[in-house]
Amino acid sequence: MDGQPASSGTKTPIRAIPVRHWGQQISGVIVVAVLAAFLYAVATNDNLNWSVIAANLFGPTILSGLWVTISLTILSMIIGVILGVSVAVMRLSPNRVLNSVAGGYIWVFRGTPVLVQLLLWFNMALFFPRLGLGEFSLDTNTVITAFVAALLGLGLNEGAYMAEIVRGGILSVDHGQSEASMALGMRRRSTMFKIVLPQAMRVIIPPMGNQVITMLKMTSLVTVIAAPDLLNRAQVISSRNFYIFELLIVASIWYLALTTISTLIQMRLEKRFARGVAGTAPRRQRVLRNLKPGRATSPVAPPVDQPIVDTKGGAGS
Repeated sequence: MDGQPASSGTKTPIRAIPVRHWGQQISGVIVVAVLAAFLYAVATNDNLNWSVIAANLFGPTILSGLWVTISLTILSMIIGVILGVSVAVMRLSPNRVLNSVAGGYIWVFRGTPVLVQLLLWFNMALFFPRLGLGEFSLDTNTVITAFVAALLGLGLNEGAYMAEIVRGGILSVDHGQSEASMALGMRRRSTMFKIVLPQAMRVIIPPMGNQVITMLKMTSLVTVIAAPDLLNRAQVISSRNFYIFELLIVASIWYLALTTISTLIQMRLEKRFARGVAGTAPRRQRVLRNLKPGRATSPVAPPVDQPIVDTKGGAGS
């Protein structure tokens, strides 16, 4: 009969019938139908001019704004990471002055909205008309342009968040690692940058990837200070041809494309820094290893009538 072991050495496969979840299947069909109806309504909407979307998707004005958005994202993240690592090390320092300054920086920039910080940097000339020392000074509006104000606002705000992310990653590393390296004669700075931080990257990378995606979308805020980013360029075009919704779709397509690329890069980095921790080799290595002659991919169950050998007490029944 099915499901009962045979008396010989061969095993009869168990005929298992999977449990049917009718509620999940019906809800899945409903969701797919609603999604298909929405996409059909959008695709066949007479008020939506797809030719305008196609004409502006790779237009020079949109591409120039796209380049500004990518530049702002990369440069702001570089500033944020450098500041975040420095402030996190200061925050963990036994020096009370450094610790207090780092805590104050995090408190100020995390406690105020990034939009307010952008407006403050852009209007810096109201408080400091000129920047410099003595006779060597420049007009503030010449130095802090809309792009520089956007870079300062986004980068300094990101530094406060990255400081907490890096601090959490450093604290996740066992303190015995630091003690062992210092017992071997390594200095505190070498211990931090050669022992602790490389291990903390496994914890830092996932939230850092989220911060990159958040930064990419947060660059749209610089539109309020007239920085020529992707959304600003789309609004400039729509103010001339009055196709507002179509240009917003163009900007959304590019934001989705950039977010997808950032997500894929984040996944690759997570796999790279998780090597040796998860306990499993990459898929390609596992496949090649299993192709070796004589390699058993799964344990083979002994025949039913074969006596079980006890390695300690001899053969049993």
